[in-house]
Amino acid sequence: MQKMEVILALGSNLGDRQRNIETAIEYLKEKVDIKKVSTIIETEPYGYTQQPKFLNCCLMGKTCLSPFELLEFVLSIEKKMGRERLFKWGPRNIDIDILFYNSLVIDEENLKIPHPEIQKREFVLLPLSEIAPDFVHPVLKKTVVQLYTDLMNSK
Repeated sequence: MQKMEVILALGSNLGDRQRNIETAIEYLKEKVDIKKVSTIIETEPYGYTQQPKFLNCCLMGKTCLSPFELLEFVLSIEKKMGRERLFKWGPRNIDIDILFYNSLVIDEENLKIPHPEIQKREFVLLPLSEIAPDFVHPVLKKTVVQLYTDLMNSK
């Protein structure tokens, strides 16, 4: 299979957050040829706010994995790193989200690409605009920079 471009978001707010993200990136390198990694930023929690601040970043790379194989792979990394899913938006030592897979649109119960909340999340759009400012969201038909500007203007 031809290598496909993927964009992932990583976050951590438990334990050694920086090390957690670095470890996840090392694991990802097993099956993702990483081309760009954004600056790691510290952000306020989203959704459930009574928890520690997050470190977040985005990365861009290429993989031979199908979208569903990529999902299995990132979930296996989260599991290997000891992630526990206690409740929605709860604290986590590592979170890896598939933001984009080329310009593919998938809407299945267990996999939604592009990630459905991108346009609402500054902690995704800020690092994403650093590494893929001109990437066009395949559903919203706006670039990452336009989405970030729209979000900032709506505050």
